[in-house]
Amino acid sequence: MTYNQQTGQLDLFDQPKVANKADKSSTFSDNLSLPIHRWFRYSAGFSANWVKELIAREKSNGRSNVLDPFAGSATVLLEAEFGGVKGKGVEAHPFISRVGRAKMLWKTDPLAFKEYAATILEEARSFSSEPFDYPELIKKCFPGPILQQLDALKKAWLSSADDSASSELVWLALVSILRECSPVGTAQWQYVLPKKAKAKTKKPFEAYWGKINLMAHDMMICQRQKSLHPAILYQEDARECSSIGDSSIDLVITSPPYANNYDYADATRLEMAFLGEIQGWGDLQAAVRKHLVSSCTQHVSKLKGHLDEMLSSELLLPIRDEISNSCHKLEKEKLNHGGKKDYDLMVCAYFSDLAQVWRALRRVTTPESLVCFVVGDSAPYGIYVPVERWLGELAVAAGFKSFLFEKTRDRNVKWKNRKHRVPLQEGRLWVKG
Repeated sequence: MTYNQQTGQLDLFDQPKVANKADKSSTFSDNLSLPIHRWFRYSAGFSANWVKELIAREKSNGRSNVLDPFAGSATVLLEAEFGGVKGKGVEAHPFISRVGRAKMLWKTDPLAFKEYAATILEEARSFSSEPFDYPELIKKCFPGPILQQLDALKKAWLSSADDSASSELVWLALVSILRECSPVGTAQWQYVLPKKAKAKTKKPFEAYWGKINLMAHDMMICQRQKSLHPAILYQEDARECSSIGDSSIDLVITSPPYANNYDYADATRLEMAFLGEIQGWGDLQAAVRKHLVSSCTQHVSKLKGHLDEMLSSELLLPIRDEISNSCHKLEKEKLNHGGKKDYDLMVCAYFSDLAQVWRALRRVTTPESLVCFVVGDSAPYGIYVPVERWLGELAVAAGFKSFLFEKTRDRNVKWKNRKHRVPLQEGRLWVKG
C-alpha cells in the first residue's frame, strides 16, 4: 500500500507499470480481426483481448458481475458472455446501442440467418426503381449505381423487418458496409469528406453477401463455446444507470467519452442519414447529442453566460479551485482564436456529468468492487486538463476508497498539424470500491 497525497487515502493497488509503446489495450485496432467484434467498426473503443484478460483475472478474484456504463458497441458485454460472467451495459447513443444489441445476437442459428439474408439479397436484386429522398450527404457519398444497390438492400430489408434476430443482424450487415461502398473519404471518425476519393471500394451486393458470410462464420466459431449468462444492454443514461440494481456490480470496465471535443453524435451521421433517422448535421442535437455526456462544444451552445453558475455546482466541489482556474483561462484564451470554441463550458459540463456518473456507479457497485476507466487527458487551446486525476478525485468524493492511474501510452507525440504541443497520455484509472 502507498499513501496518495492527492486523496488522503491509502492506495490499494500495485504500482502502475511503465508505459509501453506497443501497448494497444486502450485502442480498438486489434478488434478488427476478432470474431463478432469486427462486425461493425466503431473507433471509440478499446481492446477486447485486454478486456478478456481482465475479466478472467477478476473472475478468479470472485468478481463476476460486470458493468460497462459506456457500453458502445458491446466490447465488454461480448467478452463477459465469452468469459462466463454476468454482463450489463448502458449506452445512450441510440444508433450505437442498437449496433451493440445486434452484435449480442451472435447465438442465433447461423444457417437460418444466412437463409433469411439470402432472401433479402434476392429481393434487392429484383428492384429497379431509382432511389429518392436521400439527404444531400448521401448523394455526395454514393454515386447513382452504388446508391441504387444500397437503397434496394434497404427496401428489401424494410419489407420484412420484424425485430427478429435475423432481421436485426441483416440491419447490422447493411449499415456496416456503407463506408466500404463509398468511393469518397468516409473516415472512421466523425468526419465525412466527399471531396476526397478512396483507391478501392466494394460493390454493395458483393459487400453485403461477404459480410453475411463473415458473420455466419463468426457465429459458428463462437457458438462452439457455451454462453452461460446472456448479457444485457440498456439504452439509457450512464449518469443514472436506472436499470442497474443497487450494490449489484463488483466489476466496472469502461471508457468514458474523452474531454477532447470529439462529437460522438457526428460519428454515425452517415449511417443515420442513410437510414432516414436524420436529414443533416443539425438533426443530431435532438436525435443523439441530447442523450450523451458532454464531451464537445456542440453540447454546450445553450450554456453561454452560465460558466460561473455551473462551476458553483456542488458536484464539482472536490475539484472546484482547479477546474475554476482552468475554465477561466479557457474563457479568456478562446478570444485569441478564430473559432472561439467554448472549451471552458465543455470542460465544466464534462466533469459535472462524470461526477453524476460516479455517484450512479457508487450506488450500483458493491463495497469491494473494482472500477477501471480507460481515459486520456486533454489540453484544449493548449491549456492542460488533468482528466485522470480529477476523475479520480470525483470518484473518491462519491464514496469510493481510492484511485490510481496506470499510464499505457503517450499521445500527441507527433506534432505535425497539431494545434498545441502539450504532451498527453492515455491509460487506466483504477478505482477501488
